[in-house]
Amino acid sequence: MTLSLHEAGPADRPTVVLLHGVGTSGWMWRRLVEAVGGDLHLLVVDLPGHGDSAARPWVSLDDTVAAVAEVIGDRAPDGRAHLVGLSLGGYVATELAARHPDLVPTALVSGVNVLPFPRPRLVRAAGRLMSPLMATTPLLRANARALGVPPEDFDGYATAARTMAPGTFLRVGADLVEYRVPEAAATSSSRVLAVAGEREQELIRRSLPILSTAFPRGAARLVPGVGHAWNGEQPALFAEVVRAHVTDGELPAALREPQAA
Repeated sequence: MTLSLHEAGPADRPTVVLLHGVGTSGWMWRRLVEAVGGDLHLLVVDLPGHGDSAARPWVSLDDTVAAVAEVIGDRAPDGRAHLVGLSLGGYVATELAARHPDLVPTALVSGVNVLPFPRPRLVRAAGRLMSPLMATTPLLRANARALGVPPEDFDGYATAARTMAPGTFLRVGADLVEYRVPEAAATSSSRVLAVAGEREQELIRRSLPILSTAFPRGAARLVPGVGHAWNGEQPALFAEVVRAHVTDGELPAALREPQAA
């Protein structure tokens, strides 16, 4: 079963694949689509276990990377696509940029951790406790607050979250809790920009220089005043960063260099 996707923008413009976070869907990119859909050819993917791809189970990160690579081969006019990934989508984009630089000229990855969790067993236990409650309104509201989801977006966020297939959250978590920089990054020709919000979780912020130096054409930036889901907190700035990175233009002056690891 191929991944479900929504296509927007002129086909003769650079193709950009948008990869969403866990527990949501391509819905999260609607503001970005409105902002850059006239300038770029967008493929808004629903990842396995999510949205309209919920019937395709999340098997593994490897399986998802292969599925997105297939989307690029089938739907990008020249068989190549820029990637924009946040959270779970950032991990998928990082792997694609490392393993398939022939398909991925650039990748913008946000919210990716490549450092060990201090207590991985506790993280797994918390995931098992939370998994049955992921679609309940109280937990959705708590997650929305933690992610900085604007109040006017809560209904859409909740609807997207409730499309996630049972078991997806745990399977994704099992893949990502031990995630490290892929070895193939060292020989990748993809131009990779690793980004995180200033209010992002510490391990993700500390991962920025590690990710950027792992790729020969890597860079890292910190975004002031925002958290994990900064595409919703600062949609205009997010769109500006995407447009600049895809076209190899100058990044917005608001972004700053992260501290060295």
